[in-house]
Amino acid sequence: MTELAGFVRIERHFDAPLDMVWRFWTEAELFMQWYGPMGMSVPEASMDVQVGGTRRVTMQMNRPDRTMTMYFTGTYTEVTPKTRLVYSEAMCDADGNVLSPAAMGMPEGTPEMTEVHIELSEDGTGTRMVMRHIGVPAGSPGEGGWNQAFDKLAETLAA
Repeated sequence: MTELAGFVRIERHFDAPLDMVWRFWTEAELFMQWYGPMGMSVPEASMDVQVGGTRRVTMQMNRPDRTMTMYFTGTYTEVTPKTRLVYSEAMCDADGNVLSPAAMGMPEGTPEMTEVHIELSEDGTGTRMVMRHIGVPAGSPGEGGWNQAFDKLAETLAA
């Protein structure tokens, strides 16, 4: 999957132990507390964090006139406890059926499946995280959403 053109790379430091940051990536109840851009919540998530295991995430934005719901699915392809997590990601319907980007109103050339790489390491004062989302171009709205999510993660870890 790494042949997909373009990727977002974000590096962050979190004032939290490595074990705690890992848990916020791999335990659905903790993941639901921070994932998604500002204004979005995660009412449901399931994560079978093992190679070949699946993940499903529901994101919602409540507006006065309607609720916008988005679903994502993927498979874990690499799991090295506390240091590395790699999974595929695609938009899907409520039943987990992968949807084409065109059906979701995405621009032509948007890949159906992308790949997320998370690398964590201790840096002396907390945890260093490097995230690459392959198939999502740098400077795209996807990058902005990730940055907002990581701001939420930093706030959640600090609470």
